[in-house]
Amino acid sequence: MSALAGNLSESLLLWGVLFSSIGLGFAIYGKQQRSAVPLLCGVALIIYPYFIPNVAALVAIGVVLTGIPYFFRR
Repeated sequence: MSALAGNLSESLLLWGVLFSSIGLGFAIYGKQQRSAVPLLCGVALIIYPYFIPNVAALVAIGVVLTGIPYFFRR
């Protein structure tokens, strides 16, 4: 059993699924439009929930990564 397995909660899992789903949408959109910002933010949104054990930090980082493509359009 991994070290993080004892630290998982329902809210951490649900927020991770939500932000990973948003990331998948960004990644698909970025690849189709050949736009680096949504593609990179999408990949980051898919990967980062695996490494953040705190719910508040998970939500804060997710909101920032979700907002970046809106402010840095290309």
